[in-house]
Amino acid sequence: MELLELMKMVRCFHEKHDFANNNGSDMNFRMLLMMEEVGELAECLTKGKGMEDIREELADIFILLLGHCVVLDIDLEKVFLDKMDKIMQRKAIKVKNGIRVTEYRGEGTEEI
Repeated sequence: MELLELMKMVRCFHEKHDFANNNGSDMNFRMLLMMEEVGELAECLTKGKGMEDIREELADIFILLLGHCVVLDIDLEKVFLDKMDKIMQRKAIKVKNGIRVTEYRGEGTEEI
């Protein structure tokens, strides 16, 4: 399924529940919902829940992300491609807990 179709589905979900007229555009509220869903994913991982629960939480996060783009009128495909072009130019760095691809170059980092 194409991203545009997924966005259309989320837009329909927003319209069905009249999010526009019921605080559904409040990004502070939306970010709290996102944090809640990320917390539920973390709980799945820390409590050893199965893949079915993990998949469901990832789907919730993805739906919220697409909803953010609907609310903010963001062309997610375009910004994704722009960002991928940008990060593909970066070098990875080694940090305490693993590898990061970021512009950050702080104490204890080593370019690889």
